Amino acid sequence: MNTLGRILGIDFGSRRIGISISDPLQTIAQSLATIPHDRYAISRIKEIVVREQVDLIVVGMPLNLKGERGQKAREVESFIGHLQSHTNREIVRWDERFTTSLARNSMVMMGTKRKERREDKGRVDAMAAAIMLQGFLDSRKRSPSC
Repeated sequence: MNTLGRILGIDFGSRRIGISISDPLQTIAQSLATIPHDRYAISRIKEIVVREQVDLIVVGMPLNLKGERGQKAREVESFIGHLQSHTNREIVRWDERFTTSLARNSMVMMGTKRKERREDKGRVDAMAAAIMLQGFLDSRKRSPSC
């Protein structure tokens, strides 16, 4: 396991893309940003990859409750293809089921008012990216003896 570079988490959405980042030791994920899903999205992500010295990118894969891929997963695969060709980094697909719900519930538990949650949907997307990335980071720490 490389402990020199950071890991970038991406929560792909039709309107917005949530971005999270790990610490340099690849232990803790935190929300970084939300960017619009437009024609500049890939170049914005590329800038983040260079600026943050990212070694690995984890993209949330939307699976249904049965663990199968649908139309949205095909959109994510297309996005991953474009991202791969522009960043030249390894990209891992990671199950993102329930991350948006967990992010919304976390905001409720933190006392974020309903109006704020409605108006700042990007915050939910970035938090969902962090939850997804943290799940990936945690899975790498588990030893077979646990």
